[in-house]
Formats: sequence, C-alpha cells, structure tokens
Amino acid sequence: MAPGFGRAITSLPVRIICGAFGLFLLGLAIYSGFEGTEAPDRNVTLTLFFVTAWLGFPLLGVLFGNVFPAFNPWNAISAPVGWAWRKLTGSAPSHLVYPEKLGRWPAAVGLFLFVWLELVYGEGSGVAVGVSPEAVAQAAVFYSVYTLVMVGLFGRDAWFRNGEIFSVYFGMFGSLGKLEVRGRELGVRPFLSGSTRWVAGISGSVALIITSIGTTTFDGASEGVFKDGIGWVIDRFTDVGFSATAAARTSSTTFMLVSIGIVALVYLAGVRGMSTVPGAPDRKTLWRIFAHALIPIAFAYLLAHYFSLFFFQEQAQFTYLLSDPLGTGTTDLFGTASSGVNYSAISNELVWYVQVGALVAGHVAGLVLAHDRAVAIWKDYRAAARSQYWMLAVMVAFTCFGLFLLSVSNA
Repeated sequence: MAPGFGRAITSLPVRIICGAFGLFLLGLAIYSGFEGTEAPDRNVTLTLFFVTAWLGFPLLGVLFGNVFPAFNPWNAISAPVGWAWRKLTGSAPSHLVYPEKLGRWPAAVGLFLFVWLELVYGEGSGVAVGVSPEAVAQAAVFYSVYTLVMVGLFGRDAWFRNGEIFSVYFGMFGSLGKLEVRGRELGVRPFLSGSTRWVAGISGSVALIITSIGTTTFDGASEGVFKDGIGWVIDRFTDVGFSATAAARTSSTTFMLVSIGIVALVYLAGVRGMSTVPGAPDRKTLWRIFAHALIPIAFAYLLAHYFSLFFFQEQAQFTYLLSDPLGTGTTDLFGTASSGVNYSAISNELVWYVQVGALVAGHVAGLVLAHDRAVAIWKDYRAAARSQYWMLAVMVAFTCFGLFLLSVSNA
C-alpha cells in the first residue's frame, strides 16, 4: 500500500472528521430515543444501535479491518479532553494501572448485557418489537458516563483495549481483516492472520468469543428450538408468583446463559480431546491458544442469523428513518419519509444460500486457523493432524447446530 495513502487515511483531520461523525450519530440516537416515537420500527434509535453499528462494524472489520476506533464517539470526547489537560498542565493525566487479571472480562460481561437489553429486556413489557427506544437511549447515556469514567480512571489505551465493549468486540472481528493501523501507517496483512494475536493471553478474551457465539445462538434458538421451553419456564415462574414481565425476562435470561454454556462445552470437548494427543500443552493453555479459531465462527453465526435483518433494515434507515428520525411524521429531511422497504429485493432462496455459505466459510476459516496453530505446537505433522480431528468435530458440531437453528427458524 502506498505510504502516502496510508498516512492520509490515518491523518489527524480524517480522525477528527470520523470521530465527530460517530459522536453525532450517538447523539442523534440518544435524542431520537428520548424525543421520538415509542414505535420501535419508526424510530431511528434501534436501527442505528442494533443494526447499523452492531452488524455494520463487524462486516466492515472482516472485509477491511477494524475501523471502529476512527468512529469511536467516546474517544472523540476523551481525546480532546486529554489533549487540553496536557496543554494546561504540561503533563499527561495520571491513571490507575489496569488490573491484568481483569483483562477483557468487563467487555465480555458488557457484551452479554448489551444483547440482553436487545433480546430480553423488552420481554413481557408490552413493547411490540423488542426494547423501547427510550430505554435504549437511557442505557446509552448510562453507558457513555460509565465509559468516560473508566477512561478517566485507567486511560484511553487501557480501557479501549480491554474494557470498552464495542472497541473490544469490533476489534475481535477486525482482526480477521487484511488492513491494520500501525502507528500512523495503514498496513496490509494476510487475511485472518490478525486473529492469531488477538487473544494474546489476555484474560476474558475466550469468554468474549464464546459469549458472542452463545448470544447469537440464543437469538436463533429462541425463535425455534427453545421457544416451547422458554414458554414452559415462564409458566412455572408465573405459577410461583412472578409477574409476567419478570417471568419472561428470567426465563429468557436462563436460556441465554444455557446457550453460552452449550457453546463453551462444545469447545471444551475439543480442548479435552486435543489434550490427549502426545506432546499437547495443558488444557488451560489449549483453551486459550485455540480460541482465535472460533472468531470466524462468531462472525459466521452473526452474518447467517442477521443477514436479512441487516439488508432490509438498512433500506429503512437510508429512506424513511433518516428522513424522519424521530418517527413523528412531522419531518421529511430528504424527501423519503414516505418510502418503504422492498421485501422482494432478495429472494428467500438467496437469503438461505448466504446463510449456509456464511456458516460453511466461517467454519472452514476456523479450521484453517486451528490447523495453523496445531502445526506450530506439534512438530510431528501426524500428531498435529490427530489433534485437529477434535477441532474438526467441534467445527462440524457448530456447523450442524447452526444449520439446524436456521432450518427451524425459517420453517
């Protein structure tokens, strides 16, 4: 890549423009959540948070590399504050040392809570489609304050690298892409190769990957495999005196945890199998050093489950939602407020092919990463191949489970 182009892309003016744009969108989503309609399908808040950002940044990350740091709205606030502090005091702000053992656990727990807000919080509350825009806006304000406080305590680099949900989560998918920022340069690397360094022995990294797969699994299973079970548990909680809202939320939370547990157990089975191969490291080490092979699977599940939602909802965003972001029917900024979503733009067959293709490609990529790591550990090629029988079983299990969830939810 031409050095001049790389420096231009990562230059200060570009970073300022991108950061300001990210901050503007965050402000728009919060304002619309408080001031706009409570109808989730007409208010831009939910689409900006749960579709455009939540699904868009992972897609961009896999296609190119991690672009979220440029648009990070909390960095857009904290960076100039830190600059002003240095100018006024002549020294950098002092911060606490980030606890190494804490690692990425705050991001892993935060990921669970973010998905819980989207999928569980609205259960039984009477909201027609998921969580209400006002509740999301309130959560965004709370999270923004929390993030800025943590940045103040531990510093931008430490918190965005370890604790901030979206920086860590989007960075995980961005590690699969070909482009990476190296200082003030934009570098090119082999596709998937960044993932081999992403875990890097940082505590909580494996939990984040497993939580990503597990929460997406729950979203798919709650529409099919888990549906009757969730209903049965709701009835049992109602029988013992829970309100309808509490029963629904408790039941869904339980099954979300079960989904994460299933993913962890499948991976653990593969780790235990690999540990029986002569020359294998201990199980704790295997658990950590092969986890990066699950990152393509996490993306495959995300793309397979949400492809049609992303395709159709982005039509809504770039037509009537941005033209009338509050959904009140009083504005038409771009003359597209009366437009609708063209649901015939893609066929059900094409959606199915994309879903299956994503699952297969993701699991093949995972096998490639696992094989590459195995060859580095077992110098005997035959032992390395034996170890990968277990990872192959893990990948086949995830593939079959993913296809099963899709077939049930599409039935």
